[in-house]
Amino acid sequence: MSTAPLSAPRPSPPMPRRTGRLFALTGAVVGVIYGYDTGSISGALVFLSKDFDLTETEKGLVNSILVFGSILGALIGGKLADALGRRAAMLIVACSYAVFVALSAVAPNVEVLDAVRFLLGVAIGISIVAAPLYVAESTPARIRGASVAAYQVATVVGIVLTYFVNWGLSGGGHWRWMLGLSAIPAALVVIPLLRLPDTPRWYVLKGRTERAVEVMAATDPDADPHAEVAAVRAALTEESGGSVRSLLRKPYARAAVFVVGLGFFCQITGINAVTYYSPQIFEEMGFTGNGQNFLLPSFVELASLVAAVLAILIIDRLGRRVVLLTGIGTMAVMLAVLTVVFSAGKLHGATTWVGFAAILLFTAAFNFGFGSLIWVYASEAFPAQLRSTGASVMLTADLVANLVIAQFFPSLMAKAGAAATFAGLGVLALCALAFAAVTAPETKGRQLEEIQDYWSNGGRWPTAPEPGPVGAGPLGGSAASPASPS
Repeated sequence: MSTAPLSAPRPSPPMPRRTGRLFALTGAVVGVIYGYDTGSISGALVFLSKDFDLTETEKGLVNSILVFGSILGALIGGKLADALGRRAAMLIVACSYAVFVALSAVAPNVEVLDAVRFLLGVAIGISIVAAPLYVAESTPARIRGASVAAYQVATVVGIVLTYFVNWGLSGGGHWRWMLGLSAIPAALVVIPLLRLPDTPRWYVLKGRTERAVEVMAATDPDADPHAEVAAVRAALTEESGGSVRSLLRKPYARAAVFVVGLGFFCQITGINAVTYYSPQIFEEMGFTGNGQNFLLPSFVELASLVAAVLAILIIDRLGRRVVLLTGIGTMAVMLAVLTVVFSAGKLHGATTWVGFAAILLFTAAFNFGFGSLIWVYASEAFPAQLRSTGASVMLTADLVANLVIAQFFPSLMAKAGAAATFAGLGVLALCALAFAAVTAPETKGRQLEEIQDYWSNGGRWPTAPEPGPVGAGPLGGSAASPASPS
């Protein structure tokens, strides 16, 4: 039965060629805002704690309430992106960022601040599902890895900016400006979002095939838009639905285990302990003079920015697995170094700078591996019908681990000590390395609709298809014998 409307749709506005670049740029701006809002509390908390006379428990809640909201946002983000569209979800995110960031800057007490930060967290949760989807579904396969990884680069840029802003404003303790400055770019990004279309794959999902062809032609002028849209439509017809229950059935149960594990290990290995509490960590290392504990995190994030850019340059050449495993392995080594450094007792002289270098390389390695690849795998692991649901599940696991780190890292540092805390994180990093080595597929250069064959074939890429009718395989792919695991 045709899904075309009874009346002719209104003509769509013409789109410039290479519209895919505009998708990627808009997603990157949202990433910058997300990064800024994530990191701004690290400096602001030092001063607002004094203004509001906060206890240690209240300090932890100010930090972790954002993560609570993010978990809710990630849970609903996939459904929202499917129902309203990827672009509509991005518009909701941009408007929410502008409003809630501004309100947090004028909060009269900690109760209002907590409520506003919870709502800001919901917007962040939606954004980390919708933004990678928006970019991944609108860029050609040959550059998709780099385009989605650029979202992580943008996030790091936002964190770099927040640390420099925190340092610049720390002299006067202007925590309200620290929290509120990102409202301006959040409001401005609404303008290009109003002009851009939704993604070709979402239009196919809603039965708007002609519009999908138009957008596909604009985002990838070198491809055959009719053939690409036909492939998307064929993949959609083979799927039974986009529910979480579908992720637990073959052939995608294996993919679900992979993305949930990757999302959890991404955060439980401790990256946001550095992001949220870096001024306190550097103060414990002995960096206290001239606002060093505010300035040094900026250089840490600059190194992370370089690492994330490097990942973009090689991710579509060397492949996903090389980048991911190198990043996690380096994290494990640096956590071992931190364990040794803090085991020596009070840091001074050379050990202080060794500790700083280990923190710098640990954070850079995260952004090179985990930080760049989680967005790529979240947008690649599932076919269109399950993509937003799978991304929501993956990023919810990520945020749950984030919540654990945000809530308990300061207590562990105080009670168990820095050496034991970093040793525990090092063990978790080794577990993450083993998990990724066994489960992570190499999806370099693969079409989104093609990747489903990997999971349906038991975690192996199929060989050349055997002769037979279309749809002979379990999901319309080939029924060929398996190749060696990637």
